[in-house]
Amino acid sequence: MGRLPADARLGAIRLRAGDVGRLRDFYETTIGLEQLDGGGDVVSLGVDGSPLVELVPGPDAPSRPPRSTGLFHLALLVPTRADLARTLRRVAGSGWPLSGASDHLVSEALYLSDPEGNGIELYRDRPRDDWPIAGDSVEMATLPLDLESLLGEAGGETAAVSMPAGTILGHVHLQVADLDAAEAFWVDALGLDVTARGYPGALFTSAGGYHHHVGLNTWAGPGAPSPPPGARGLVRFEIVLPDATFVKMQNAGWVKNPTTAQERSEQLTAVRATTSNCKLVGQETVDGQTATIYSGHLTGGEMRYWIGQNGLPLKGEGGTATTRVDWVFTYDHVEAPVGR
Repeated sequence: MGRLPADARLGAIRLRAGDVGRLRDFYETTIGLEQLDGGGDVVSLGVDGSPLVELVPGPDAPSRPPRSTGLFHLALLVPTRADLARTLRRVAGSGWPLSGASDHLVSEALYLSDPEGNGIELYRDRPRDDWPIAGDSVEMATLPLDLESLLGEAGGETAAVSMPAGTILGHVHLQVADLDAAEAFWVDALGLDVTARGYPGALFTSAGGYHHHVGLNTWAGPGAPSPPPGARGLVRFEIVLPDATFVKMQNAGWVKNPTTAQERSEQLTAVRATTSNCKLVGQETVDGQTATIYSGHLTGGEMRYWIGQNGLPLKGEGGTATTRVDWVFTYDHVEAPVGR
């Protein structure tokens, strides 16, 4: 498959919560996200009206075993070092403990876990021109972070109540059973690039040369088991493709060309419809091209996509819509060989 566009980004991450109310309060008070209008029983939290963390109730959902595949951490990226300093003050003021604080050369990061054990990273990036590069890899390390120096960035300001404008989901780090299988999916099939292999038992991947959008590790142990079906924790996260990719899809005949502003609006809404239970099915030759087949579910049933080596869809079948611009993966239903 072709590479993902350089300006691909992450959208929202969805977690299954045993106690939605408790997690909502934590993400509002300690993390500083604001509650947005969700849909149905989904609690949506974010910044500037954009959802970053979504919670779905699972009061009877089993807990995820500690040494199993799934979420290592979700990572919220703030715009500046001063923003990170104010974030640190807010977390400390809430009484919630940090589990770590690290200088990664490319970034400075704070670590903690939410009340149900989901890992969280709060970080700021150093300017990209300052990232150390060795060959075609981004060099990263785990060094102690000088918290006193960081707090000095906030001066005499009080802790910020909310996360700053411009905060995004910067990356997601996953625990997987096998790095080779994970690379086969995230890099070879999906189209991310490997940015670093230097960490033992870990692999970092991204679009557009970012240090990483998706981190992968086997620190729970090679061959770690999957959590029970429907367990608490990671349900899915989004990789959002830019509108330029949507235009390419139109030009390829994948979606019809709208003729009015209303049609464009309606079509973009349809394009962003959620696909769940997404999995890699296999490969097949379509019009002389090798295509990777993905299967997912829309409201109307199963939808299959044949994606060519240039990264563009060749055809789609089933479901109630044949337009997609956001890749949405339901992680707890992804099947081998996609690197769970």
